[in-house]
Amino acid sequence: MPLRPLVVLSHLRWDFVYQRPQHVLSRLAATRPVFVIEEPVHSEGEPHWERQRPASGVTVLRPHTPLHEGGFTDGQLQAMRPLVDELAREVGACDVWVYTPLAVSLIDALDAQTVVYDCMDELSAFDHAPPQLLEREQLLLDRADLVFTGGPSLYRAKKDRHADVHCFTSSVDAAHFGQARPEAPALDEPEDQRALPHPRLGFFGVIDERLDANLVGALAEAHPEWQIVMVGPVVKIDPATLPQAANIHWLGGRTYDELPPYLAGWDVCLLPFARNRSTEFISPTKTLEYMAAERPIVSTPITDVAEPYGDIVYLGDTPEAFIQACEAALKASPKQREANVADMRAVLAKTSWDTTARRMAVLLDGTSCGAASGDAPDASSSHPAAALTPEASGAAR
Repeated sequence: MPLRPLVVLSHLRWDFVYQRPQHVLSRLAATRPVFVIEEPVHSEGEPHWERQRPASGVTVLRPHTPLHEGGFTDGQLQAMRPLVDELAREVGACDVWVYTPLAVSLIDALDAQTVVYDCMDELSAFDHAPPQLLEREQLLLDRADLVFTGGPSLYRAKKDRHADVHCFTSSVDAAHFGQARPEAPALDEPEDQRALPHPRLGFFGVIDERLDANLVGALAEAHPEWQIVMVGPVVKIDPATLPQAANIHWLGGRTYDELPPYLAGWDVCLLPFARNRSTEFISPTKTLEYMAAERPIVSTPITDVAEPYGDIVYLGDTPEAFIQACEAALKASPKQREANVADMRAVLAKTSWDTTARRMAVLLDGTSCGAASGDAPDASSSHPAAALTPEASGAAR
């Protein structure tokens, strides 16, 4: 019997940064059709869908409406309703996968059999979050059959708010980022990085209010001989507020396929996150992506990095401590680096996007998978980081 279509309600555009939704949904699409409804865009005339097929089995539906409002506002939801009604007739009985509570009312237009809330971020903590987000999240929690969280800190925040919550820490395509390992065949270095001297300390990801820009500036000032390479789109903040120096290189966004060649040229990988409300629950996917490249990692002590990976990642909670951690990472002996890489490989051996998506699918299809379901960390794990990967999880918490 064929599996039901999956309709996804997402605040993230498919062609933005390639991350958890694309990894999971493209794998689920191997066994069922996946329809991803994005936030609407302005277009004169009658509301209509813009359809794209970015991956096998995946149809991205971008609503065009005459409204100028951004996001899933009440007005946009009303304008979109006839389009979703049309989609409901097309797909029939379906499962619904939700990334944003703001779109919760659209579930009513669909013949939803199972509703999954994949909570990958605490969206209410982000700058400019709509005031109704918390109320709509409660409506979504009341409606959802399953809740997945993007990391252990989010799990702890949601576990008492729903009867069936599962922790699926974001995983990694180890082969993709493993192209950047020191012993891997050399990649063609990007032109805008090729001429930079070493040492190079790099970051890739969205550059927004979660980044500690002052920390980046302090790092560059403390060591003018270091090259700070920042790869990623700047969103929700004014680029003019970012620190400027001869050794800071804001290179802008790059595609998923373009990231390994940058990473291969870095001596240290950075996680310079601010310690604020917007980072309280984040679980950066790039942590494992950096590990796949087997590069030293330096981070501020955000919970979902410090707790599972504190013995692998260098940590610094102040600009001074962060700079010292970078110095230590650069000065590590061959023996220290070898031990660090061995720990990274042990973590990566326990997780993959293929396995994560498969275990999510088992839960979606209503089959219990016991200790392998991606739920509670196993306190008896031999490595604290391994205990927080989906593949090392225990029974429902």
